[in-house]
Amino acid sequence: MTFSFARFRYLSIQLAIVFLLSIGAMPTAYANEVGREQLPSISAQTAITETGATTETKESGVKLPGFGREPAAPADEAAPTPTPAPTEEPAALGPIDNLEDAQSAVIQIEAVGTFEDPEEGLIPNAAGRGSGFIIDPSGIAVTNNHVVTGAAFLKVFVAGEDEPRNARVLGVSECSDLAVIDIQGDGFPYLTWYKGTIKVGLDVYAAGFPLGDPEYTLTRGIVSKAQANGDTSWASVDSVLQHDATINRGNSGGPLIDADGAVVAVNYAGNASTNQYFAISSVDAIPIVENLMTGSDVNALGINGQAVSDGEQLSGIWVASVKSGSPADQIGIKSGDIIVTMEGVQLATDGTMADYCNILRSHDAEDVLTVQVLRFDTKEMLEGQINGRVLEQSFSFADTLEEDNGGGESNTDGNSETSTTSYSDYTSVADATGVLSVEVPVEWTDVRDGNWTVDDQVVGLRLAAAPDLDAFFESWSMPGVIFSASADLLKTTDEAGLLDSVDYSDSCTFGERKELPDGHFTGLYDRWEKCGDAESSALIVAVAPQERTFVVLIEMQVVSDADLEAVDHILDSFVVDGLRSSAAQDGDLTSVV
Repeated sequence: MTFSFARFRYLSIQLAIVFLLSIGAMPTAYANEVGREQLPSISAQTAITETGATTETKESGVKLPGFGREPAAPADEAAPTPTPAPTEEPAALGPIDNLEDAQSAVIQIEAVGTFEDPEEGLIPNAAGRGSGFIIDPSGIAVTNNHVVTGAAFLKVFVAGEDEPRNARVLGVSECSDLAVIDIQGDGFPYLTWYKGTIKVGLDVYAAGFPLGDPEYTLTRGIVSKAQANGDTSWASVDSVLQHDATINRGNSGGPLIDADGAVVAVNYAGNASTNQYFAISSVDAIPIVENLMTGSDVNALGINGQAVSDGEQLSGIWVASVKSGSPADQIGIKSGDIIVTMEGVQLATDGTMADYCNILRSHDAEDVLTVQVLRFDTKEMLEGQINGRVLEQSFSFADTLEEDNGGGESNTDGNSETSTTSYSDYTSVADATGVLSVEVPVEWTDVRDGNWTVDDQVVGLRLAAAPDLDAFFESWSMPGVIFSASADLLKTTDEAGLLDSVDYSDSCTFGERKELPDGHFTGLYDRWEKCGDAESSALIVAVAPQERTFVVLIEMQVVSDADLEAVDHILDSFVVDGLRSSAAQDGDLTSVV
């Protein structure tokens, strides 16, 4: 799917974006505004229903807070935490096997960081609190991804201690909303996982620290559904339990335990108005947690995100914060961005993370994934690749020419045998040296390579493709492309000079010359119109990388609307790898297929 920001030119900064807030932490500013006693007990605007759909609920006088972060104590109750004096290690109690002692292994987590909220904007040094539980005497603990991801540092409050301990994140799973942290110290009491079959009617207890309160809380209920819908606006969990043990904001990441203190599930969401609460089943959590304990992330790009939509054209994953050094950070994704598409799929059209997570689960962590990102503050549409090229401002010839034509059809007669709405697929073709490669429509089966010559001098390499190259060279009714690259020409000319050397005035009417948006490649393009009897169009693009080590000239005949999309695909996919001065071989264009 190709985007042009012109499609959103009437979009206000104040988008009517609806969020399903988790039961985790929320900005301290919000806590100070409404007071702890006024905090709603469920997600502020939408909540999970029994069928997994969302139903809107509104709290009178409560503004939509940011990403469900539970408040730390109000400013008049909590001064900045001083550097703690060395504390004695807790007595090693071993695995807990009863309900009463479970409290000693349940922790409160305070995450401090800077987050971007769609209503409040940038919230620096926001402190929020959630829950968690220790699963290993070395201090390994489990919580929710949305409690910790993007935080600058964590403070963990352990039972029986007055001062918090520091902790570091070992690994996270955005889609399963799980995280594993390592608490400073050793010799902790810990919980074990439930080993039996989880059945409806099982007595369970929700343990944690709701509403940011430092007082440990335990509520009782039963498992009311063994397999609930796990798709929400901030996660897409495979195995979710529904229960009726009351949980509130701040319970996120806390354990749902049985009468013996064994962890049945990890609490992460709820709807108090219908007495429905949701937890990530141990069946799903155990293998993920085992991976996270090794220091590996699972189904994660390194964002704290939520599905958003304006109810019309725009939907995607709002990025509240980004983990430093993560794949998202490495390509330039920032807090306040909206990931609009991934691998060509529009995200969050149903208001959930389902599509985002399905894509991540269908690829390995090191796979290259194409993304389109809306930088909401500047209204820029950016394109890049996870594990690939960094974000750059995107540009669409198809959209630009459509707008120049007043939204009408392209300047073609539609009679070509290749005239169609879009091509069926694209395939990569390369020259014999492997230096030039580009993706072209699979229908363009005639491919040839050779030298690029100027004034009878070899200056570089050339690759051409079309359904029929002879017809492409001899007429204006056949689409196709000539892709040329030179490491020599920038010594004697520039992009404008290259465009001046291509003159179609005998057969076409000159349309315009424009600059391409800044990106890794910069340059110009010429548009020629009413070419030949077919009255088709031609686009000539001259670009060079920022380091200006070579120059590329792309000449393309546009016969149908599908060819405009092909131009975009060709410009997004061409590669020049290892081009050197005088590296070309002698000879004219020859077939490579």
